[in-house]
Amino acid sequence: MKFKPFPEIQTERLLLREIVKTDSDVILFLRSDEIVTKFIERPENRKTKDLSDAIKFIEELNEYLETDKSISWGITLRNTKKIIGTICLWNFSQKNNSAEVGYDLIPKYQNKGIMSEALKMIIDFGFKTLKLDTIEAFTHYENEKSIKLLEKNGFYLNESRKDLENKSNVIFEIENASS
Repeated sequence: MKFKPFPEIQTERLLLREIVKTDSDVILFLRSDEIVTKFIERPENRKTKDLSDAIKFIEELNEYLETDKSISWGITLRNTKKIIGTICLWNFSQKNNSAEVGYDLIPKYQNKGIMSEALKMIIDFGFKTLKLDTIEAFTHYENEKSIKLLEKNGFYLNESRKDLENKSNVIFEIENASS
């Protein structure tokens, strides 16, 4: 898996682009806002508390991109440069046949179909470009918006799997129909 050059993705309304250091203010917000992080349990050492933590996180994203460990996109409206959310594929299996999707979005942009539009493109990228067999999503069992988003986009709850690191999470999956 090679993520260079960075694969920008455009939809009718959105541009999914590389996250850069100048996005640190939005990354800080997305990783520290009480509404955005309500259902996310991070260990203390993974919390983003200030701009230097946000920059460090962006540097990690770039390192993961270079080593093919994960790929994260900043979500922007096509007519603007400022990101309004992020979406990523990460936690690739050893054989690179499955990955986990993660996402967040500034609250004022929620409930407008933006994340659904971005998720559709990432599913397509994962299945067609990366040739993944399965994409997983771990979400808090009380996060109704995330569960609704996943179900709307073809994910199903895998009741036989448990998140051993977080008992509050449920695991959703979508399989590549062409594999």
